[in-house]
Amino acid sequence: MKKISVMVPCYNEQDNVRPLCESVRTLLQMELPEYDYEILFIDNKSTDNTRTILRELCAEDLQVKAIFNMKNFGQFNSPYYGLYQTTGDCTILLCADFQDPIDLLPQMVHEWERGHKVVCMIKTTSKENKIMYSLRSFYYKTIKAMSDVQQIEHFTGFGLYDRSFIDVLRSLKDPTPFFRGIVAEYAPDHLEIPYEQQKRKAGKSKNRFFTLFDAAMLSFTSYTKGGLRFATFGGFAISAVSFVIAVFYLVYKLLNWDAFPLGNAPILIGVFFLGGLQMFFIGLLGEYIMSMNTRMINRPLVIEEERINC
Repeated sequence: MKKISVMVPCYNEQDNVRPLCESVRTLLQMELPEYDYEILFIDNKSTDNTRTILRELCAEDLQVKAIFNMKNFGQFNSPYYGLYQTTGDCTILLCADFQDPIDLLPQMVHEWERGHKVVCMIKTTSKENKIMYSLRSFYYKTIKAMSDVQQIEHFTGFGLYDRSFIDVLRSLKDPTPFFRGIVAEYAPDHLEIPYEQQKRKAGKSKNRFFTLFDAAMLSFTSYTKGGLRFATFGGFAISAVSFVIAVFYLVYKLLNWDAFPLGNAPILIGVFFLGGLQMFFIGLLGEYIMSMNTRMINRPLVIEEERINC
């Protein structure tokens, strides 16, 4: 009997973990009775009652499993680590907030049985804030245009992954994995299925400006050279323009020595413009260096505090 693993990363989801677990379990038993299954929750150091509820779920059903992290290891490390702790022939990555529709699970499994090793669910429409959806669309298109790897637009990680692909994830040993980019790079023959992202059922999103910024910078520094190339070519272009302007001012001053007061305005404008540009590119270079430094230190993805039913 083949086994399906459903892996659910969670952080402060006390209102969602029980109804999600019960819904997924019922769906698997009713729609996919010919498969064995496990439901694995990996908790990223929740500060509410999430862990208490998970312990209750694990006590009620041995097919429900839990991993508790020692601390919050971020929105990328914890799900990535959870994926290769699963034991099924395929693994489905699912958010705990019901934004990923669970009724699509049977379709994903059927496509897997037809030979698709990776099934990516693509968020073509969303019930989230339209401004946020538009900003995400712009972000995805920017990364896709600048990356050497063909990125997957509006892919959040929701999908099905064959055991062979989970083994690839385990072999990479990346201490700061950008999972969406890894899927695009190492699963080029994936199947894409569109869906509409639902509203969060309960609780509030844990994404804040800096968590979204971290995600954007991780993808940018991991899969694009565009920033550094832009700095190089931008520097050449500004140097050329500055040289032309300097020659123009010199010639015009020589021809109109008394009538053309040079003044300090062009100098001040040039200094502040170039200074701001330099600060921007120094910061951008720092992001790349910070990403390299994190990878060189090679810390573990997560450190576990407790396992239940594993």
